[in-house]
Formats: sequence, C-alpha cells, structure tokens
Amino acid sequence: MIDSFRNIFAIPDLRNRVIFTFALLAVYRLGAFIPIPGIDPVAIAEFTKAAEGTVLGFLNLFSGGALGRMTVFALGIMPYISASIILQLLTVVWPYLEKLSKEGELGRRKITQYTRYGTVVLSVIQALGISFFLERTQAPGGAPLVPEDLQGWGFRFLTVLTLTTGTAFVMWLGEQISERGIGNGISLIIFAGIVVGLPAAIFNTLTDVRTGALNIITVVILIVFMVLVVAAIVYMERAQRRIPIQYAKRVVGRRVYGGQSTYLPLRVNTGGVIPVIFAASIMSFPQTLGQMIENRWLQKITEALAWGEPLYNLIYFLSIVFFCYFYTSIIFNPEDTAENMRKYGGFIPGIRPGKRTAEFIDKILTRITLVGAVYLALVAILPEILIAGFKVATIPFIGASLDALLPTWFTQGLGVKFYFGGTSLLIVVGVAMDTVNQIESQLVMRHYDGFMRRGRIRGRRG
Repeated sequence: MIDSFRNIFAIPDLRNRVIFTFALLAVYRLGAFIPIPGIDPVAIAEFTKAAEGTVLGFLNLFSGGALGRMTVFALGIMPYISASIILQLLTVVWPYLEKLSKEGELGRRKITQYTRYGTVVLSVIQALGISFFLERTQAPGGAPLVPEDLQGWGFRFLTVLTLTTGTAFVMWLGEQISERGIGNGISLIIFAGIVVGLPAAIFNTLTDVRTGALNIITVVILIVFMVLVVAAIVYMERAQRRIPIQYAKRVVGRRVYGGQSTYLPLRVNTGGVIPVIFAASIMSFPQTLGQMIENRWLQKITEALAWGEPLYNLIYFLSIVFFCYFYTSIIFNPEDTAENMRKYGGFIPGIRPGKRTAEFIDKILTRITLVGAVYLALVAILPEILIAGFKVATIPFIGASLDALLPTWFTQGLGVKFYFGGTSLLIVVGVAMDTVNQIESQLVMRHYDGFMRRGRIRGRRG
C-alpha cells in the first residue's frame, strides 16, 4: 500500500491531478464557512442543533454542513443533480434532445450547457424558498433567524444572488475536477461533504455515551450495522453477471483474428450511487415548495412527505428502483452491444446474433438490475429506521395496531443524532471504490503496481 502511494507521486501527471483535486476540494470546504449576509449566526446554530435527525440533517449531509450554517454553498450541488435528472428525462421524450445525445461530443456539450442553465433556474427557485423560510423561522429560544429590520425583498434578492452564485461555482469546481483531476468531480464533492462530518459525529457519539444520553449497546448495534452495510456495499458493487462470448475466426490478409472466448460483464448495480442521489434530490423538492407557498392542501402533502414518514419511505424506495432502471437504460444499450458483437464476429453460445442477442442481454440486465435496485433502496432507508424509526402509527386504519405489535427500536429509532447511515455509507464507499479504480488504471497504464495487486495478477492468469 505504501509503495502504491509512492507510485502516485512518482508520476508527474498523476501527481498533478491528485494535488489539483485536493486543492479544489479545499476551496469547496472554505466556501462552506462563509455565511449569507443578513442572518444571525447564533440563531442559525441553535436552530440547526435542534433540527438534527430531521430532513435538514439529511440535506445538510450532502452540502457538507453548509446548509446548517446557511453559507454561500448552502444549496451545494443538488440543483445541478436535479437539472441533470430533468434533462435526462427530457432526452427520452423530446426528439431534439434525443438527437443531440446521439451527435457525439458536440451534442454532449450542448446538453451540458442546457444542464447549466437548468441549474441556475432551480437554484433561483430553491434559494427563494430558503429566503422565505429564513424570514418565517425562529430559533428554539425565540430569536428570529433574520433580524426583522433586514427582512424584505432586499434580503431575498441578496440571498438568491448569493446562493445561486455559490451553486454555479460548486458546479464549476466539480467540472474542473472531472476534467483535470481524478474521479468524478460531482461525486467527490458530495463525498467530501459527508466525510468531513464524520469526526464530529464520532466525537458527539462518544460524548453522549460518557454522559449517559446514549446507551453503549445502541452504539455497538450501530457499529455492527455499519460494518454489515459496508460489507454489503463492497460485495454488491463488485458483483457482476458474466455472459460468455465466443469470437469466430476470420482471416484478414495473412493474419487470423478471433477464435477466442471472453465474457461480457454486467454489473448488478450498473447505476452506482447516482440513483440514490437522484431520488434524494427529488424527495427534497416538495419541502422547498412547502416553504414557499402557503396552501392548506400543499401543507398536508408536505407533512405526508416529511422525512421519516411511511409515505416518504415508500416513495423514496420506489424512486430509487425507478432511477436504477432509468439510469441503466441510458448508459447501457443492449442493441448497440449486440450490433458491435456481430460486427466483430462475436456471439453468445446458443443465441442467434443480432436481435436475439439484444433481447437476451436485455432480459438478463432487467433481472440483475432489480436485485441491484432493491439492494440500493434497502441500504438507503436504513438511516431513517436507525434515527427516527418507521412511523407506522401514522398509517391510516392499521397504524395503531401495527405500532403496538412492532418493537420500539423499529417504530421510534435508536436515538442516533447524526446522519451517517446507509445513503452516506453507500456514497462514501462507492465513490472511494470508483476513485481508487481510476487511480489503479492510471498506475497500471504506466506499468506501476496499483492498490489491488493480488486481484489484478489473478485476472491476468485467467
């Protein structure tokens, strides 16, 4: 492992990419401590502390604590992710965008440009909702988050301008990391926001144990859950279905090509952490609308979709399953794969090349994607159960009877005060594995030993 780290800094290009990535992540963390003009920092701190374990804690996780401090990066990268979801959905139903997606690099740049415009629009809407929320909310002590003499359209305009500019800058940082650094910039920004809160979470948990606020047995159960979740994530992220492929021999001039056996690897979790991020971004949108618009019916819908409610968990679960299938259909096309195999003389034993091959691959991909989608959804809803429990009492007609039958830890949670569970572990482990794989590829390409030396040697022998 030490030799692998030494090899990273022995390659000038790779060393520059790693340093560049860390430098931009440091800039992102600095922006998470610059507050929005006009707010009361003391009142914001009291309000954030009282809101731990709620939807604010969930959204605050992805912003790296910036939302809890109401800094210039409070919106984080979520508007960009929401805009990406909308553009990808429109690509399926709008022929113009579908045509652009098939035009190669030029079309991709055009779609990226539209995504940036959409990010700005969504940032303005969400920032306006936050400004109304700040003006109407008070800290637990009764102090307003925004002094009354500063409230009004002047504060709202400044808040919208500050948060929108901050989101645009974070988006630019992510694109620069993807282009000139190592790993996916957007994922690394979310990764940095989660990891930076881990030391404080561990310290607060130890403090609660010493003061008796948290039972040691609860902490042991939490650690066991985390270890099991990490093991499940690593196992499922590595899992793949290998479809055997046979290439026929063909003569080109005096050379003979083909005649070898290989396989087509289909990952069980093809979408990675993207479906969870998509679903989390969509689920946060009703709360924003509820803060902006005072309507009785909208307030009831917002309460039903509050974090930890059964309807929230159900829609969150189904959203992850949907986005798994949706994202997989975008990044993997069985027809293109079957056509490429046919062009180079490849075929699946027992399956006719062409349309039959595409149908066979699509059938297998549909089955394994269901397994991956259910795995992602189950891992993602673990924190809600650990922190707030599954509030079955609010289910109409049968809620009261179910609440009496189920154990207390399931209905009321374990009382954990920080949000570091399934979703965050999934993102942290997934992004870390992808980044290590990219560094591994760079090292192997330059004839250096990487991190997974033993696994790669076995692969070469196979």
